[in-house]
Formats: sequence, structure tokens, C-alpha cells
Amino acid sequence: MPKPEKIIPTNGLYPRPLRIKEKEMLESVLPSDRAGYLEYRQLIDKMVVLGEGRRGKGNLILGFEGDKPDITSPLAPVIAFGILETDRGEFSITVRQYIGRQIDVEIVSQREEELPDSFEEKRRWTFSSWMPGLPSPRSGEHLREVIITNNLTLAISPTDRRLWLYDHRTGMNHLIPITSFYGELMVRRKDRDIKVVPQPDRFFTDLDKFADEEMRLAFLSYNKLHPKVSVDVSEVDRPDPKLGRFLRSLFGRKAHDASS
Repeated sequence: MPKPEKIIPTNGLYPRPLRIKEKEMLESVLPSDRAGYLEYRQLIDKMVVLGEGRRGKGNLILGFEGDKPDITSPLAPVIAFGILETDRGEFSITVRQYIGRQIDVEIVSQREEELPDSFEEKRRWTFSSWMPGLPSPRSGEHLREVIITNNLTLAISPTDRRLWLYDHRTGMNHLIPITSFYGELMVRRKDRDIKVVPQPDRFFTDLDKFADEEMRLAFLSYNKLHPKVSVDVSEVDRPDPKLGRFLRSLFGRKAHDASS
């Protein structure tokens, strides 16, 4: 017998259009000069707020008229994130991947209050604005960059404790959870030190100890298990024998043909 569908009580409040301030804040992390983010802007233009998400106040589910909000599926990956600093505190803005005709977004205040209609803006920043060669949007620090393929660059910020992947094809930056990535890196290094492995923050403090090639292999393995972007192995720049063998193990014969 199928499970009964879980419906979010709307109390007559939904569906509703996005408020002007809500839309403005979402667009602040979706720059229109990036093809990938422009697609999200165009989608959101056609959507309404279907209801509140599972994370409570500030978490909204966007979709199309007539659809019901889905709060049972796993949360989709984050495709855009930023912070707006105001005289009313900080507001974080998160946009998740478009899945099942819906987009999960969050506009969350540190004070757990609703987004006010008026406030004094002090500063705003977003990872969506980053491109290779630029400093961190948040801290302004110099970043370590690792070329994954000709079209993918991994950016690492020890100060912000963040890493993200820039896709040259879309102009989008995909945030990478450090715990899963660090686990793959430890597998690549065959590191089983129980004092080290459970502490992903060591990735940032010990960053100089990790070679670019180790991180590239770790990301390819991570992306295979937790897909963030499509990887064409023919785009991998000058693979060495170890990388060639690794790609063959991940992608089979196609990788062998591409790397030979």
C-alpha cells in the first residue's frame, strides 16, 4: 500500500508570488551574465511559492501553479549561496538544484525573523560571482586553484573553510561538502590514521601537504559517487599513467580511448 502523501498546511497562504524583496535577494546570487544562473532566473520568473519547506521559516519551495510542494525527497545540491549584511543582521540566501519541477530556496536571518520590507544594506557577497584568478568573494583572500579538467576548476579557501567547483561551460560555482570530498582524498592517499581521517577541517590546515594531482583524483572519484557536474574524460588535461588507469576504472573503455 503506497504511503500517504505528506502535504504542507498552507492556511490559505499558498500558492503566492514571490515578494519583491525575496525575488531581489534570490537574483543577487544568480548573476544574469552567467548562462547557468540565467536559466534559473528564467525558471523562477515563471514560478510561484508552493509552500514552506521542511527547514521552517525562510525555506520556500518554488514551483508551478497546480503542483504540490515536495518535502519528502532528499534535499537537492546547492547551486548558489550568498550573504546579505544589513542593519537588521545577516541574511543567507541559498538556491538548490531544479529537480522535479521545483526549486528549494532559503532566505534565513540569524535572528530567525522574516525578511523585512526595508533595511539598510551594508555588504553582500556570493560564491556565484567567482571566476578563476579572483580572490574569495567572502574573505578577499587568495585561493588555491586545482585544474580538474579543461572546463572544471576546484577553488579552495582555507580561511572560509569552503571549496567549490567552477564550471567554465555554465559559469556556475558548485559548493562541495568537505566531509565527503576529504574522505575520498584520504582513500586516494591510503591514509587510515584514526586521528586524522575523522577530522575534515585538517584538509584546510594541512592544505600544503596535498598535491594537485591527489585532489584531482579525489574529486573525480567524489563526483562519480555524488555527481555535481558532468565530466567528459576527454577534457582531462594530459593525464599521467596513474590518472589514465584511474579514469579507466571509473568510466570504463571510453576513458581508455580518451586517455590513450
